[in-house]
Amino acid sequence: MAEQYILSIDQGTTSSRAILFDKSGTIVETGQKEFEQFFPKPGWVEHDANEIWTSVLACIADVLRKADVDPSQVAGIGITNQRETAVVWDKNTGKPIYHAVVWQSRQTEDICKELRSAGHNDLFREKTGLLLDPYFSGTKVKWMLDNVDGAREKAENGDLMFGTIDTWLVYKLSGGNAHITDYSNASRTLMYNIYDLKWDDELLDILGVPKSMLPEVKSSSEVYANTVDYHFFGHEVPIAGIAGDQQAALFGQACFEKGMAKNTYGTGCFMLMNTGEEGVPSEHGLLTTLAWGLDGKVEYALEGSIFVAGSAIQWLRDGLKMIESAPETESYATSVESTDGVYLVPAFVGLGTPYWDSDARGAVFGLTRGTTKAHFVRATLESL
Repeated sequence: MAEQYILSIDQGTTSSRAILFDKSGTIVETGQKEFEQFFPKPGWVEHDANEIWTSVLACIADVLRKADVDPSQVAGIGITNQRETAVVWDKNTGKPIYHAVVWQSRQTEDICKELRSAGHNDLFREKTGLLLDPYFSGTKVKWMLDNVDGAREKAENGDLMFGTIDTWLVYKLSGGNAHITDYSNASRTLMYNIYDLKWDDELLDILGVPKSMLPEVKSSSEVYANTVDYHFFGHEVPIAGIAGDQQAALFGQACFEKGMAKNTYGTGCFMLMNTGEEGVPSEHGLLTTLAWGLDGKVEYALEGSIFVAGSAIQWLRDGLKMIESAPETESYATSVESTDGVYLVPAFVGLGTPYWDSDARGAVFGLTRGTTKAHFVRATLESL
């Protein structure tokens, strides 16, 4: 029998990746593709969900080609994904009704302020471990239902589906046969009770989100569906694992025991600590979240979320045109001894843990006539 492989799909905020592993866990080959970022208004961040989907297909084809592996040799697929990013699509056509509203996006701040003013923050925190911030999916769904023509009527009629990116990819890979998510992603929606382990009717009522839109919540490791043959080169491959990217990183860094923690630098920065089978409330601005669900039980984590890290480097490249590629930042930064008094606050989409200030914006301090590109680049790196 030909050697079998596991295909991992890592759908991130600025790019999609496919990684092929052999049975020993060794990386055989990787593929990566960036996709377009949309910034319709200050603080808003959106993606084209269909472009995300095609980027994933391109990565799969690329990694199999480079590894010279036949699709029949893929034993299973695992998915990890940018969390909280919300996709709403038409149940009948399979087409999104609007761009995917990204986790970084601040466009629902007015909704959050209204809900906080109505005294709902403690209720959401007690049930979801989260707080009323535009970061999370629930207010993004409400925003789409309130702002896309005909969306609320369609939702009330049961004609719309919601999902985070994992749900969207499984739906597409399965040819529309599976509308599911896992515990780790459900816990980031502001609509899932992380203690009762169910979609919360009271919170859904406050947000005005029909329950019929929501995916079924599954464990983080089981066979959810098979790929439909026309999306996987004529083969039906089990889709058998899902975890939100930061929970996946916690698991991947082998933080299996209570008290073990990891820190990840990606588009943003995220520190998670395993708290075992107990959800621990924070009094210092941290989030309580589900880490994963395995073997019939769930485990919890505490999380600190910083919204901007690698995306600040992308800003230097694409926004300011200071660099052509991310690795260039190292040579610029090491060409000077210090930032020469320049400080950057990368609050491009507000501040996360522990401040949770959606109105904050980026700032640069200490500029002089002697400030050079190298000082600016170094200040950006040091701000992370």
